[in-house]
Amino acid sequence: MKYYLVIPAHNEASFIALTLQSLVTQTVLPAKIVVVNDNSSDATSDVVLSFTAKYPFIDLIEKTSELIHLPGSKVIQAFQTGYDSLDENYDFIVKADADLIFPPNYFETIIHHFQSDERIGMAGGFAYIEKNGAFILENLTDKDHIRGAFKAYRKATFKQIGGLQPAMGWDTVDELLCKFYNWKVVTDASLKVKHLKPTGANYNKTARYKQGEAFYSLGYGFWITAIASAKLAMMKKKPLLFLDYIKGFSKAKSAKKPLLVTEEQAKFIREYRLKKMKDKLF
Repeated sequence: MKYYLVIPAHNEASFIALTLQSLVTQTVLPAKIVVVNDNSSDATSDVVLSFTAKYPFIDLIEKTSELIHLPGSKVIQAFQTGYDSLDENYDFIVKADADLIFPPNYFETIIHHFQSDERIGMAGGFAYIEKNGAFILENLTDKDHIRGAFKAYRKATFKQIGGLQPAMGWDTVDELLCKFYNWKVVTDASLKVKHLKPTGANYNKTARYKQGEAFYSLGYGFWITAIASAKLAMMKKKPLLFLDYIKGFSKAKSAKKPLLVTEEQAKFIREYRLKKMKDKLF
């Protein structure tokens, strides 16, 4: 299977060489890697150009956007810039961060998953972060969720869900829409990706309300939002984040912000989330 990667990058000179090196040493090489350098003020471009000189399947695109790093919108706008530069001759597309080290067999294994079942629409491994000299699981999500840092989408799935939404919650709505359209989402615990920078390390302070806004935009409703907010705040070991998430939800609801999904999809999402919660309780 033929796959393309798009890597949005903002001031990633310290990490992106490690990411690209792990990609050019894959047991099955990507057909194309596009790095979108989004308004970096460091040597990100120079590092990437050192790879484009050696590997013809790597391209660099320069993009200028706002410096403020709000979760979701900035990175997906950069992804879209890279995606728009590609042709349609791929079997699956990958959105990857610029601070990762993939194991050598990562994409060979992803290919095996996609080939094993034509209804598998998304596949991915798990993120590990360094702590006390060892890499441990970055335990921020359920085990059936693929982290936004390394999403692989079958082409037909990517098209049916309408691509990626430039808003916080994009890496949840994509999976929920997969399930809405009856695609399978597969995670593989044997695929351990080193995540070199903690999630959200560069987020602006105003981003703390965005998670609640994202829950609203997914059509969760108040009670599902409250439960999801409490769980996420505890997983991050910052209980007071719960109040920020609820405030973000309330502000979005008061402003009547548009949802990322249709009413039919929102109803499906609420029912799906409630079922998962009941399954865990009982």
